[in-house]
Amino acid sequence: MYTTFVNISYVLLFLNFILYVMRFYKNSKPYKIFTYYLFLIITVQVIAHICTELYGDNLFLSHFYFVGQFICLNLFYKSIYKLDWQKKMANSLLLGGLTVIGIQYLIDPAAFFKFNKLEIVVTSFLIVILAVIHLYNMLSEKKEFYHATIGIIFYLFSSTVLFLVGNLMEMLGDKYHFFPWTINAFLVILYHLFILYEWKVSFYKTAISSDIDATEPVS
Repeated sequence: MYTTFVNISYVLLFLNFILYVMRFYKNSKPYKIFTYYLFLIITVQVIAHICTELYGDNLFLSHFYFVGQFICLNLFYKSIYKLDWQKKMANSLLLGGLTVIGIQYLIDPAAFFKFNKLEIVVTSFLIVILAVIHLYNMLSEKKEFYHATIGIIFYLFSSTVLFLVGNLMEMLGDKYHFFPWTINAFLVILYHLFILYEWKVSFYKTAISSDIDATEPVS
């Protein structure tokens, strides 16, 4: 079941990246940053697979994933915000989050080779704050990346809770060792479905209309 969920999530990830990158140059700055974010995830996943095949260990790559995700989504929401104080808040959260993580690694360099729960909690919690602010803004503004934002909040909150209780599940025995990872793989599938739906409702019609306009003869 775990392998099946992982493979489905990979297919959805590559599909989303292909769809978003097709309209990369014809869309806004937030769109481009979000596409870079998808590219980051693909890059980490490919390198992780190679490391697993060659060395049997890819745990250290999780740090690049979580920190990279934190930076990309921070810049993503900052580019969407219209108010200066919200942009400054995004800058402060980015600096604060990276500082906390940096101090931890300075104190405990060995944490780089472990599954760092502090890193997960800090980066995920700060991204959720930025996403919730964007949701609030959309009450009176254009609904930009609405469905993707719902997916981000849902996935980061759920996966963070799952990782925190993961050790408790493993204490129940080998039978439950992969249970948290299986649930997380399922959550990743749902997350990418939110991203795919965002493209469909927000950019698919725009892409079709743009292609039609481009093929119409000039009178």
